[in-house]
Amino acid sequence: MNRDIQKAIKILQDGGIVIFPTDTAFGIGCRIDAEAAVKRVFDIKKRDYSKPLLALVDSIQMARQYVSIPKDVQEKLLDKYWPGGLTVFLKCNLEVVPSIVRSGTDSLALRLPDHDAIRGMINRVGVPILATSANISGEKTPYSINELNKELLSKVDFVLNGECTYKKQSTIIDCTVKPWKIVREGAVKVSI
Repeated sequence: MNRDIQKAIKILQDGGIVIFPTDTAFGIGCRIDAEAAVKRVFDIKKRDYSKPLLALVDSIQMARQYVSIPKDVQEKLLDKYWPGGLTVFLKCNLEVVPSIVRSGTDSLALRLPDHDAIRGMINRVGVPILATSANISGEKTPYSINELNKELLSKVDFVLNGECTYKKQSTIIDCTVKPWKIVREGAVKVSI
């Protein structure tokens, strides 16, 4: 494991904020249970507190600790599109997912990234890592380190360099409603 990833892991474990590449885009995030850091992410991005954040997990097993995964979601979506560019909203465990992360709702958006280094980082931190695109809200999503906003770079604790493979935002599906609802078309084409 390279030194930069080790540094990112340490900063995340200690409740810091890191910008990092994922398979889809560059993300800015912190550990799911570090509420002061979560507030900082909202403030740095100038993100509206009413917009929930998404969390990256290293496995379906980790996801199950935070959300309930219905059998049909597992079979038709997760088994097919994870790891990859699919984000799903699922009912969450309110005791382990801070209200600020889910904007007071009872659901959490989760994704298992198709990026070995980032999955390894999440695994070492031991909890999901929040990951919203590393931009000021409303600005262009960054897919390379050169596209990152300088103001943002100056406010985080560390920037991990790397490549995004899809260079497209994730597809988001709300699985808390029946029928499921596609919230955003993105990196993967899903027919539901």
